[in-house]
Amino acid sequence: MISFDFEYASPQSIKEASETFQQFKRENKKAIYYAGGTEFISRARAGEIKADAIIDLKQVKECQQIGFANNQLVVGATRTLTDVEEGNFYPLLSDVIQHIAHRTARNKITIGGNLMSHLAYREAALPFLLADSTLEIATMDGNVRQVSIHDIFKQDLHLSEGEFIVQIMTDEKFLNMPHFHSKKTKQSKLNYPIVTLAALRVDEKIRVALSGAYPYPTRLLKLEKLMAAASKKFDGNIERVMKKLPTSIIDDMYASLEYRKFLLERSMIDMFQKLERMSS
Repeated sequence: MISFDFEYASPQSIKEASETFQQFKRENKKAIYYAGGTEFISRARAGEIKADAIIDLKQVKECQQIGFANNQLVVGATRTLTDVEEGNFYPLLSDVIQHIAHRTARNKITIGGNLMSHLAYREAALPFLLADSTLEIATMDGNVRQVSIHDIFKQDLHLSEGEFIVQIMTDEKFLNMPHFHSKKTKQSKLNYPIVTLAALRVDEKIRVALSGAYPYPTRLLKLEKLMAAASKKFDGNIERVMKKLPTSIIDDMYASLEYRKFLLERSMIDMFQKLERMSS
């Protein structure tokens, strides 16, 4: 049960959503943008979050778009994980989504909600990071701006006050490239990841991104440069590869640093072997 009352608004456009946020702000009310609601409801019940008003974005046309335009896959931020998975527009993204929570939850969790979750994992970001996707962001004044997904996740940067994700845009050339995905959990496959690894082979070069190992989804650019400089085939020196990883691997109650490194090493080996077979 949620222990506080709040006002509810369901704007029909980006401009109306922004104006509604501004109005609540003028009234000194804390407003939260709302899409699937799974995270808001669970956190509100636990007393971790409180709001005076909820602005539901599901009626905003642009946020519900899904399909192709101008040689790009466009995914509206309020489309559910199930919508995106079953559309199978981007097989790596569908594969990652299949391993997030259970089906009932995925029917409510939205793609934008996963990207902006307060949790560290945000696994749906990995395929977009690998494909250099672009986010369309609505600003508090009702305008929109486009930014690289790398700018949003750089050092765990969040959106500014009054902003929300409208759409995620991905160049269609990335969608059917050879890919790899591995999720390691403590117990069941639906648990939070200890390490999730996603990889994409682009022009015979491997791109790698991780969730669970670091405080936010991370693209391994230094590792990619090492692999690009070497032969396209894995030379067996996994230690050399591991040395190029960022050093801030999480050590917590779910898994020790050493155990995470072990699982990551195994995932790396599996990745190299699979992508080599796919390129041979």
